[in-house]
Amino acid sequence: MMLYRILIALAVVIGIASVSMFRVYEQERAILFQLGKIQRFDFSPGLYFKIPIYQNVKKYDIRLQTLDSEPQRFLTGEKKDVIVDSFVRYRINDVVKYHISTGGDARRAGILLYQKINDALRSEFGERTVKEVVSGERGTIMDIVTKLADERGDELGMEIVDVRLKRIDLPAEVSQNVYERMRSERSRVAREFRARGEKESITIKADADRSRTVVGARAYRDAEMMRGAGDAAAAEIYADAYNRNPEFYDFYRSLNAYKTSFRNGDDVFLLDPDSEFFKYFTKPTGP
Repeated sequence: MMLYRILIALAVVIGIASVSMFRVYEQERAILFQLGKIQRFDFSPGLYFKIPIYQNVKKYDIRLQTLDSEPQRFLTGEKKDVIVDSFVRYRINDVVKYHISTGGDARRAGILLYQKINDALRSEFGERTVKEVVSGERGTIMDIVTKLADERGDELGMEIVDVRLKRIDLPAEVSQNVYERMRSERSRVAREFRARGEKESITIKADADRSRTVVGARAYRDAEMMRGAGDAAAAEIYADAYNRNPEFYDFYRSLNAYKTSFRNGDDVFLLDPDSEFFKYFTKPTGP
């Protein structure tokens, strides 16, 4: 029975201790409230005590955080609508001011902060064209908006580290018209390139045909000249050989004539036996 009472008393003590202590981590800042009023907020990381029911503690994460907004529609200097999707990176640097201005509600803090950011974006977009807000002066716009957002964030106990545009789109109805115009333009450029390519193709083929004709004519001319020179050299050699031994040359030519004429075994010639063609058959030693 005594042990049972001790265990109960121990459990009560542990329960009271658990609701009477709180711990603050390095990435946190805490506010101690006493009957709803701020009692203390300068807690360093560590373990602390509070009076249950009479006091309560609220903690805030002071690490870098990201706040996304819903895409907003803005009007550019050209009176064209654009859909802008942005985000903010911030950290809480004054928990008391943050709690008083937002009630500790991150959603409310985002609404209050983005009221200032959207006003700044609307003003900056209204002075620039679509091309400028997309590429040309995007960095300038972000610098201006970040500065204005930081001023608003200071009122909310927040330090604005950066404001960035994730995406800038045209509305669906405008995007379709732009797409059709871009497609028509690309088709026109494609036709121009295709026509230019066909023209260059025809020119290249004509040059190739001309070059082929010229090369062929030159090759034929050179071949005929070489053939003529070869025939002349052969005739000169034949003439020289004939002049050295006309009888032998005549006999050699007759043998070639016999070889050509009697190539097949059933060849038949009707000639006068005393003709010049058969002179080496009747008189092998010559006339």
